[in-house]
Amino acid sequence: MTLPERFISLMQEQLGDDEAAALVASLGEEPSTSIRLNPCKMTSPRWAAKPVAWSVEGYSLDERPSFTLDSDFHAGAYYVQEASSQFAGYIVQQACGGKEGCRGLKVLDVCAAPGGKSTHYASLVGQEGVVVANEINHSRAAVLADNARKWGLGNMIITCNDSSRLAQVAEWFDVVAVDAPCSGEGMFRKSDDATEQWSEANVMMCAERQWEILQNAFEALACGGLLIYSTCTFNHFEDEDILLKAMERWSEELCEAEPIAVSEDWNVVCGRVGVFQTFRFFPHRVKGEGMFMAVARKAEESSARALPKPKRRVITPVDRSQAKELSRWVVDAEGKKFFTAGEMIYACRASHYPIIESLSGVLSVIYSGVAMGQIFKGALKPDGALAFYVDLSREAVPAVEVAEDVALQFLRRQDISAEPFEQGINLVVCRGRALGFVKRIGARVNNLYPQSLRILH
Repeated sequence: MTLPERFISLMQEQLGDDEAAALVASLGEEPSTSIRLNPCKMTSPRWAAKPVAWSVEGYSLDERPSFTLDSDFHAGAYYVQEASSQFAGYIVQQACGGKEGCRGLKVLDVCAAPGGKSTHYASLVGQEGVVVANEINHSRAAVLADNARKWGLGNMIITCNDSSRLAQVAEWFDVVAVDAPCSGEGMFRKSDDATEQWSEANVMMCAERQWEILQNAFEALACGGLLIYSTCTFNHFEDEDILLKAMERWSEELCEAEPIAVSEDWNVVCGRVGVFQTFRFFPHRVKGEGMFMAVARKAEESSARALPKPKRRVITPVDRSQAKELSRWVVDAEGKKFFTAGEMIYACRASHYPIIESLSGVLSVIYSGVAMGQIFKGALKPDGALAFYVDLSREAVPAVEVAEDVALQFLRRQDISAEPFEQGINLVVCRGRALGFVKRIGARVNNLYPQSLRILH
């Protein structure tokens, strides 16, 4: 890999010759591989791994396995998330009072695809909390929604909007995270495209876009709320300089967040820009990729939070007869609300329904809660997403444990033996983790795994 000469000179100016040389050398090495476990589905990795110091569920793997050929990956048991990126969740935990302090938080992830940080926030806030994960690009938003389905907590709302529209949900979120689109210098050793597309002009264009997004996102942050800004790049134009603009623009509205404890042996480079605490991750210092993060709070004021009034009605509660059928598919049905959006029936925590109703009326919401399926002749034909839901009742339909090779056949939508399955709908399970549904009709099995998610090789 050949790095752009101007990038190297910028790093020399910013870091000094020795530090820049170490960084450049590390960008020629193999990238590390790390995962973050879904604590509702998996408690320890199946491969040789070392814990990520700042992430309770994070692990750096000694070797990269074939995730595509691992059924646990498709079950949402873990997310392949870069170790440095997992520090965002650590910031939220540190600033909000640990694990219990995070429960019930309302988080906005502004540039959320493909979903690593969003699913991390979803685990932190628990099913009581809610994560609104936004992505402006339609195809990337679809990937984000798929990852929300697999994570299976039912506490995520996926939106596809320009950041300017998020200001309609004014001063409502406890945490607003802006993982801004950037020039991708931290991804150079993982992406040839990032290296080839880099230019100083692109850096400046990214900085302009980042500042615009941050200004829009700030409007959605509640007074006293936590603001996290991050990029996967090294240059100060997209990092510290954006924070300087924020300090100038909101000098009276920003204040320091709670101190984020960082051990010296983590080799994270800590700094400060005004009230912002900053954290730099260099691949020659940490077992991870390049990342910049910063955190501050919006000053406390006595202002009442209110959701926006919907401009249109998008979702509708189901009728009583449908609710009875749907209730048998989930645990704690009394605490759930069932509703329709288009032709799909969804479930959510009852306390989340007003939030989904409001946001669906002012934003483009493409997925929320958990997709349950459609009712035909009084019976639910389950959507594949329901299999991943942590509140799926295992008593709703027979759950059939299969071996890994059969699980992969199922995930490829290949024909599988009907022998272990009962007549009707069955849940396919591998290592105790649900993968999807099949329907046995006589001696034949219909594979109900979503066509769009199937393994292609």
